Amino acid sequence: MAVDIHSAEGRVIRQLIPLSTLPFNKFEALCAQIKIENADEGQFLFKCGDERNELVYLVQGSVTLQTDVLKIETIKSDSPSARFALAHQIPRKVNAVASSRIRFLRVDAELMKSAQDVPYQESESFMVADDLDANDDWMTTLLKSPVFRALPPANLQKILMGMQEVNIEAGNVIVSQGEIGDYYYIIKKGQCLVSRKPAPNAKEIKLAQLADQDTFGEDSLISGEPRNVSITAMTDVSLLRLGKEQFLTLIKQPTLKYISYQEAQDLVAKGADLIDVREPDQYKAKHLPLSMNMPFFSLRMQLKSLNRQHPIVVVCQNGKMSETTAFILMRHKFNALILTGGIDAISPDQFKPPSSFPIDDGIETSNFREIGSDIVTSQTLSEAAVIPDETERLRRFLQQLKTKYNILEAEKKALEMKYLALAKFTESLKAELDAIKKAGGGG
Repeated sequence: MAVDIHSAEGRVIRQLIPLSTLPFNKFEALCAQIKIENADEGQFLFKCGDERNELVYLVQGSVTLQTDVLKIETIKSDSPSARFALAHQIPRKVNAVASSRIRFLRVDAELMKSAQDVPYQESESFMVADDLDANDDWMTTLLKSPVFRALPPANLQKILMGMQEVNIEAGNVIVSQGEIGDYYYIIKKGQCLVSRKPAPNAKEIKLAQLADQDTFGEDSLISGEPRNVSITAMTDVSLLRLGKEQFLTLIKQPTLKYISYQEAQDLVAKGADLIDVREPDQYKAKHLPLSMNMPFFSLRMQLKSLNRQHPIVVVCQNGKMSETTAFILMRHKFNALILTGGIDAISPDQFKPPSSFPIDDGIETSNFREIGSDIVTSQTLSEAAVIPDETERLRRFLQQLKTKYNILEAEKKALEMKYLALAKFTESLKAELDAIKKAGGGG
């Protein structure tokens, strides 16, 4: 009999990983194809060397994992470990034996994979189901992140064992600008302030606030560069943290996706967006055809201008900044891919010449209007509107203009903040000089 999703056992199954991350309609369809089985004490669920590609979950009772000579672990149905498939490496490395009368289920691994491989839709929730047991465990918090939902169960289980919960009192600094990155953080509960000093003696500038489910610390771990901001607890904060090496091996490596230049060309030709995250002067010097310049410093402010329905190919100078960018994009539900090796790995003849926009040679070019590093004419726009090949070029060009406008707005705000910080610093220096003069005059 298929699983009754409204029963007590159905609610238990809804908490299994990765079933808990499926949209409800996918979970319901999967449950219609599986059934709960019984086994008596001493019965094998699988044996060492078994190559059946299936996930086995414990629903009730306890199971012992063992070799022929050694008992490794006993897993009880009410333990956190029971949310994962039992010893899921194929072929099996151990025997799984019922240590009491149990109820369990088997799920074909390919069936599970097909249920997970669903394109993102704004109207469909991929978050942990609302009917999960609201028991304030950090694993529920963890699974609300798109990055973690995409990880293999084996990685999630290792993260479960390696992640620590720490509590920070309001006012304490969690991460300091300039220090070497050591942890990746998830805010379980509370609020934090993101700030940055443009210069060592400058006033600190408030950049953003973070709240429940937000993460920080990944930029430094992925790039290998020192922390570029400080994070301070605004309230008492409960955090989940994972060490650098575990983050790199369990999260970064299986999450990031790389493609070659030829693969990137093919994707762009099919409608993917190509984003160059280098600084504007680097982009102006040379860049790839149909790419849009979106400097990394302005990325988070530009997310709303990007289309989640399009794959995004990210390029930088050597691939390092693209890794950080792709991770941020994936965390916000974008399908991001990294151009392997970046600009440095591409032959010179592949670059778009500076200050040009692809137009037909026969079009009159007497009334050019230059914006940034690209040039367009009114006749070009009218011609492109009726030529299918040019329509896509025009769409991308207009997207570039929009992006450049947003970047200029962001730069303007950043300059205003720097001006205010400099003005305050100047006032403090003047006050100190006046105090010194006064003290000297009194001596």
